[in-house]
Amino acid sequence: MTETILDVRGISKRFGGLQALSDVGITIQRGQVYGLIGPNGAGKTTFFNVITGLYTPDSGTFQLGGKPYTPSAVHEVAKAGIARTFQNIRLFADMTALENVMVGRHVRTHSGVLGAVLRTKSFKAEEEAIAERAHQLLEYVGVGHYADYKARTLSYGDQRRLEIARALATDPQLIALDEPAAGMNATEKMQLRELIDRIRNDNRTILLIEHDVKLVMGLCDRVTVLDYGKQIAEGTPADVQKNEKVIEAYLGTGGH
Repeated sequence: MTETILDVRGISKRFGGLQALSDVGITIQRGQVYGLIGPNGAGKTTFFNVITGLYTPDSGTFQLGGKPYTPSAVHEVAKAGIARTFQNIRLFADMTALENVMVGRHVRTHSGVLGAVLRTKSFKAEEEAIAERAHQLLEYVGVGHYADYKARTLSYGDQRRLEIARALATDPQLIALDEPAAGMNATEKMQLRELIDRIRNDNRTILLIEHDVKLVMGLCDRVTVLDYGKQIAEGTPADVQKNEKVIEAYLGTGGH
């Protein structure tokens, strides 16, 4: 029996006179890589930002892991179980790779401020466990040998991997990747695809926004297509590619 991880329905969002989203919804099952695509200005980033707490929707319902949640703030969404990366990499540039992942892991810590100040035994034990888990995740994404390097010294592709490791450190129910292949060369894209496949094969669930349609169609289990803030298609990559509305949105004369 399939398990629904994310179920959002009826999402609408207006900015002044612009209707950015109109009644958009998606359902993602555990272990899926779910793609969200559309031409520039289609509403993909707005939808992504609503789900992850950066924007407050005008309407809609949200369930994560079968439980209602309200995406009112980014840190609350992270606690609920959604971790995200950003199109523009947001690492702590002067912290090491290991420290960046440890920061992500602190969402799941229990010692609190007092434990940190007093350096209690339980706090020290928890910090050791966090560091060990961070090392494991760096190895998992393929940058373990850069654990002690400052994030800014890593290559672009490795910084992307590091950001994914930090997202995984929160033990999310859903990993939301915002344009992870942006700016990557062909080799880095191939490595990214292998990593996303590995994450999926470990029964994790991914929501992927990506401009690289070829990558999406070759990687995703299901795809939703937005255009002018509306959902124009949803289904398997094969079905979506044959959809006349999708063909028109990408190849037609709609001004994109």
